[in-house]
Amino acid sequence: MASGRVHLSVADARDLAEGALRGAGYDNEEARIIADHVIDAALCGYEYSGLAKILNLVESESWERPRRPMKVLRETDVSLAYDGGNNVGMLSLYYAAEATISKAAAHGIALVSVNDAWMSGRSAYYVEMIAKAGLIAIHTAASSRLVAPFGGARALLGTNPLAIAVPSSRGPVVLDMGTSAYMMTEVLLRERLGELLPEGVAIGPDGEATRDPALARRGALLPFGGYKGFGLALMIQALGLLAGSGSEHESDYGYLFIAFRPDLIGPANVFNRQVTELIERIKAVPRQAGVDEIRIPSERAFRSRERLLLEGLNFDRPVFDELVALRARQG
Repeated sequence: MASGRVHLSVADARDLAEGALRGAGYDNEEARIIADHVIDAALCGYEYSGLAKILNLVESESWERPRRPMKVLRETDVSLAYDGGNNVGMLSLYYAAEATISKAAAHGIALVSVNDAWMSGRSAYYVEMIAKAGLIAIHTAASSRLVAPFGGARALLGTNPLAIAVPSSRGPVVLDMGTSAYMMTEVLLRERLGELLPEGVAIGPDGEATRDPALARRGALLPFGGYKGFGLALMIQALGLLAGSGSEHESDYGYLFIAFRPDLIGPANVFNRQVTELIERIKAVPRQAGVDEIRIPSERAFRSRERLLLEGLNFDRPVFDELVALRARQG
């Protein structure tokens, strides 16, 4: 164990997370939902979206504003538009994903949007949840202004992830990708730990390249892949406008779920088998020199989850200490 690191069983890490969230003011069920999200992120190998995410939550500007119960703005048989009530996205999008599953199961297809919510966590969490119900899922998340457009010197777009999941006979196949070269959650963790950013992922407030997390927060992240990443981010931001239509709140956050049953087009069991066969063909392709394996999206994360469920979780002592202090606020 590296100096300054803490090891906990998954059960103990979950207890700590739920206790910290109750200390922050969440009820038992809300704490369970958010804790499951951050624990799953840590299990999948995304430490910056793991337990440290709880600290980001209570440090957010949105945390200071009152939250309200979610409410339905518009509904049809196949669609729902939610006002997220300034709730953390890890709560509001969980409920929206549940509604997506219910509508798509009943009517074959669902389109569900959420506005006025923030910090949604890993998009993979929601689309995997939907795909486990036998549905094909697409999720877009337009977020706050953290990313400069290609060639720009100021932040205007969000990190704007795109997530897609399909069922297969071997379980969900999940793609979850941000459109920024780096995630702001990891910038915050690097700043907390006093570490530098990689080269080429951020600019400071003067528009010059920087590796300083504090300057990156005042400046902007860059899109991944130059113009291509910018183009994807722009389209996801546009879909966020659709998700936020009718809102009385000025917010860059807009979330969209699209889900449908494969049997609208063909037998679901045939599709699931064909996806598995496609993956098997890809993994059987001759590999380039030095390549041990052709890896499918989320395969590394799923393997990490299986391993760490048995081994437990390691994370940084400053994160542990702050969570313990937050948990002590209970009551």
